[in-house]
Amino acid sequence: METTLLSFPSSKPSPSQTLINFGPANPFSLSKPFYKSNSRRPISIKSAISRTKKEETVETVKTQLENCHLMAAIKYTGFTVNQFQELRRSLPESSKLLVAKNTLVYKAIEGTQWEALKPCMKGMNAWLFVHSEEIPEAIKPYRNFQKEKKLENNDFTGAVFEGKFYGPGDFKQLETMPSRAELYAKILGALQSPAIGLVSTLQAPARDVIMVLKAYVKKLEDESGGQ
Repeated sequence: METTLLSFPSSKPSPSQTLINFGPANPFSLSKPFYKSNSRRPISIKSAISRTKKEETVETVKTQLENCHLMAAIKYTGFTVNQFQELRRSLPESSKLLVAKNTLVYKAIEGTQWEALKPCMKGMNAWLFVHSEEIPEAIKPYRNFQKEKKLENNDFTGAVFEGKFYGPGDFKQLETMPSRAELYAKILGALQSPAIGLVSTLQAPARDVIMVLKAYVKKLEDESGGQ
């Protein structure tokens, strides 16, 4: 009987065969990153927002300084949010209260008459902007609030009025200034009384005299306009 031998190919490749390796089994297990990192870190969104808010604060202060007659600093440390909101509601419409960092406020007032507030640029402050000539009436709400809430330590740290700085010990001058109504009465009384009364009025501080004259001029304008 003739025997036939069957030949099966070996599973082991011959030396002439070449295995093609397309890379590691896991394509993400590269020893080195496949991209080039950027050495310059991009500006974060948080930093951009922070810078924008600072610029907005400076602009807000500058806006409040328009037609402002008095700007004052109040020691803010220890205030609660509710107290601050209550104080805001107690102020007349002609007054605005703002809490801002000293550095931002100083940036807004630098180079202006309000720069005289520089001694107040320490600690935490709330800033009062008075857009009225009735200075005592603008200060009075805070004095009442301060007394009611027992905030003796939260006093005015300073103010600027007509380019002059008033320290905490000088506020009595601001709080006792005559009102517009009192000035009207004063000028009318001086004009209707003997000459000595007018002389007495003219011997008052220069600012009082100017306000008296302004009040009288306004009275004449109002009377002529109503005819």
